[in-house]
Amino acid sequence: MKHTLLYIVFLLSPALLNAQTDTLAAKDSLMAMMEHQLQEYKLQNIMLQEQLSKSGESQRLDSLRKVDRQHRIDSLRQFTKGSAVVVDGDTLFVLYAQTGGSTSSMRADRAREVIVALGHSLKPAPDSIYIAEGEHSTDIMGGDKVILTLADIDGMWNNTTREKLAEKYVAVISTKVDKMHSQYGLKKKLMGVFWMLLLIVAQWFLFKLTVRLFAWLRRMIVGKWLKQLKPLKLKDYEFLNIHQQGRILIFLTRVGQLLTILFQLAISVPLLFSVFPETKAVTYRLIGYVWNPLWGIVVSIVHYIPHLIQIVVVFYAFRYLVRFMRYMAGEIENGKLKINGFYPEWAMPTFFILRVLAYTFMVVMIWPLLPYSNSSIFKGISVFLGVIVSFSSSSVIGNMVSGIVMTYMRPFRIGDFIRFEDNEGEVIEKTVLVTRIRTLKNDIITIPNSSILQAKTFNYTLSAENYGVIVHTQFTMGYDINWRTCERLLIEAALATPHILHKPKPFVLAHALDDSYLTYEINAYTRYSQDLLTIYSDLHKNVVDKFNEAGIEVMAPHIYARRDGIRRQAPDYDDKR
Repeated sequence: MKHTLLYIVFLLSPALLNAQTDTLAAKDSLMAMMEHQLQEYKLQNIMLQEQLSKSGESQRLDSLRKVDRQHRIDSLRQFTKGSAVVVDGDTLFVLYAQTGGSTSSMRADRAREVIVALGHSLKPAPDSIYIAEGEHSTDIMGGDKVILTLADIDGMWNNTTREKLAEKYVAVISTKVDKMHSQYGLKKKLMGVFWMLLLIVAQWFLFKLTVRLFAWLRRMIVGKWLKQLKPLKLKDYEFLNIHQQGRILIFLTRVGQLLTILFQLAISVPLLFSVFPETKAVTYRLIGYVWNPLWGIVVSIVHYIPHLIQIVVVFYAFRYLVRFMRYMAGEIENGKLKINGFYPEWAMPTFFILRVLAYTFMVVMIWPLLPYSNSSIFKGISVFLGVIVSFSSSSVIGNMVSGIVMTYMRPFRIGDFIRFEDNEGEVIEKTVLVTRIRTLKNDIITIPNSSILQAKTFNYTLSAENYGVIVHTQFTMGYDINWRTCERLLIEAALATPHILHKPKPFVLAHALDDSYLTYEINAYTRYSQDLLTIYSDLHKNVVDKFNEAGIEVMAPHIYARRDGIRRQAPDYDDKR
C-alpha cells in the first residue's frame, strides 16, 4: 500500500510543479524542496522494482529446488526398500522417510502396534480414526493415540502432498481396523468361548466312551476269549501259556486305550486353540509338533526304500550262501563228500569260521546303508565298543584263536581219553573257548584252550586205535631170583589181565640195577583206553598172584640182613586169602 501511494504521488508531482512555477515563480526555496522530494520518489521506485524482481527470482528458485528434490527422491525409490506396515499378513503401506529422529522402521513398528490395539479392541468407537492437521505435519489419530505423523517428505516419497497421503492412509487403516473387529471383536470372542466349551464337553464324553469301550474289551478277553485260546508251543517247549497270553492282551488293551486318548487330544487341543484368532499360531505350532516328525519319518522311509532293498538283497544272498556252506559241511562230515587232505572233523569248525567271515563281510556291506551310519554319534559308539572289546577280551580272543588252531591240529576229539598235565579223562565237550574232560572219578574239569595249546597233551584213544596203548608198570625183585623166571611170570600176569592184547605180545624190560634188587618193567598192549585204571589194577593183582603161585616171595630183599631162621615170607598158594 505504501509503495502504491508513493507511485501516485510521483505521477502527480509534475502537475504540481507546473502550478507552482506559474503561481509562485519567485519562490526558489519551494522549488528546491520539490526537486528533492522527486529524487526521493525515484529512488524508492527503483528499490521497489529491485524487491519485486528479487521476489520473483526466489519463487522460481524454490520451484527448481522442489523439482530437483523430487527427482532425487524418484531416483532413490529404486534402491530404497522402505519399512512396510504389515498387520495380520496384509501390507497397508510403506514408509521411506526419517522424521523427528525416528527411522522408517521405528515409525512402522509404532503404527503397527496402534493399529493392532485398535483392531483387537472389543468395541470400537465411531470415527475413531481421523486426521489432525498441524503447521508442518499431519497426524493420523486412533482415538487419543497417534497412529502416524506425516511430513512433507512423506508426500514427496509418494508423489503427492502430505494431506492427500494422510486421507489415503486413513481409508486404508479404517478398512483394516473394521476387518480386524470382525475377527477379534466381542462377537467373535463370545463365539470362541462357546466353541471352546463345546469342544471340552465333547472331549470329556469321548474320554468316558473310550474308557468304557476298553473296559468292555478287557471283560470280553477275560470272560470269553481266554477260554478259546490254546498254549503256544514250539515243539515240546511251551513259551506262552493261556494266563500269559491273557496278560499280554490286557496290556495291549491298556496301550491301545492310552494311544486312543492321545490321538483324541492331538486333535482336540489344536482345535481348542484354533477357536480364537489370537491363538491360531499356537494351533499350527502344536499340529507341527505332531505332523512334522511324522511327515519327516514318512519322507525318510520313502527316501530310504532303495537302501532297504539293497540291504534285503545282500542279506538273503549271504543267507543262502551260508545255507549252501552248511550243506557242504554236512556232506563232508558224513563222509559223502571226500576231499584229499581235509578231515571230516574239520567240516563243521571250518563252516563256523566261514560263517563268521561271511556275516562279517555282510555287515561291512550293509553298514554304510544304515540310517545315520555316517553321523558322529554312530561313529563314536562304534569306536567306544571297539575300545571296550580290545581292552577287555584279550584272553577271550587268545582262547578263541587257540580253539581254532586246535581244530586243525587235531590233538584230540570228543570221546578221546587224554591226559593233560596231572589230569586224565574223557573229552566230553570242545568249544571255541574251553575244553571239558571227565576224569575216571567223574570229575568235570574245564581247561582253557590257550592252556592246552601251550602244554603237552597225551591222547590215549588215538594211540589205542592206531597202535595200541602200552600199559606199563615196574616190579622189583632180588638178584637171587632168575631174571628169566621173573620175565616169564610177568608176561603170564599180563596175558591173564582182561583187555590186554596177546598180539603184539607183552614184553619185559630190565629197567634198573639197584644195589639190592633188579627193577623190571612189564609192557602190554591194549585198545581200551577208557579202562586203563581197571586194567592197571587187574595187572597188579595178577603179578602178585603169579609170583605167589611160583613160590617166590614178593618182598624187598633188605630183610635178609636180619632174618636168620625166619620163615620165608610167601603165602601158601592154596591159601586164597
